[in-house]
Amino acid sequence: MRFASNTKSFELMEKNFRIDQTLYHFTIFGEGKPLLLLHGFTGSKESWRGVIPSLAKTWRVIAVDLPGHGQTIAPDDVTAYTMPVVAGQLARLIERAAGEPAHVLGYSMGGRLALYLALAHPAWVSALTLESASPGLEAEAERAARVASDEGLAARIERDGIEKFVEEWEKLPLFASQAQLPAHARAELRAQRLRNRPHELALSLRGMGTGAQPSLWGKIERSDRLSVNLIAGELDTKFVGINRRMQALMSNARLKVVAGAGHSVHLEKPETWAAIVSQTERKSF
Repeated sequence: MRFASNTKSFELMEKNFRIDQTLYHFTIFGEGKPLLLLHGFTGSKESWRGVIPSLAKTWRVIAVDLPGHGQTIAPDDVTAYTMPVVAGQLARLIERAAGEPAHVLGYSMGGRLALYLALAHPAWVSALTLESASPGLEAEAERAARVASDEGLAARIERDGIEKFVEEWEKLPLFASQAQLPAHARAELRAQRLRNRPHELALSLRGMGTGAQPSLWGKIERSDRLSVNLIAGELDTKFVGINRRMQALMSNARLKVVAGAGHSVHLEKPETWAAIVSQTERKSF
């Protein structure tokens, strides 16, 4: 498969690596320094299809399906879906697929994972972009309540099936601003979500949901060795507040609040989003 990016034409290479018991599926597109893309919950590597040609002007883009999503196949064991396990596997994927540290970009769930990866495996992360992400929940009671809520949602996904879940998921206030997307873009987004398998999606929620994630609030100042981009949409007021607090704690972070966008900035304002990503500084070790 080929894509055009201005005057360049790039081959999209599809690859699979088995790491431990998980078979990771990913694509590599473009030339340059490596940029690893981590999608959000219910997404896949296809979530980035609209912005990959722009990114490939600057980066060698590696877009991966995370466990529970897309074509990646993980064991039927919630441990394989936890943040420490997946972050360790992604560090090895960067080593094998890129051979050098990568700029890691994550959206929502993928942003939480990207931050964990940068803190736990700093040797394989050269820069960090976090879109609509957070360091997790601070209070133990808040995390416990979220675990219970996520378990209830996971059980409903398994019981009711993917179609009913996606119908409910798309009605969340968090995604209200996606109504501004063209009809064909909304249809493709729904099709991507429907391609996920309900049991594996439920395992992802149990293993890497916001409640299951260790809080990183007390650790994010360690990211001062990195250039960090924080991106939030102005309509997503909860995450604007979270990211303003993150910026205050991260000495090398800069925050871009994108006008007219909600939670999914890369979908709603792709040109602005790509310009922000392309400006990331690349620091050496």
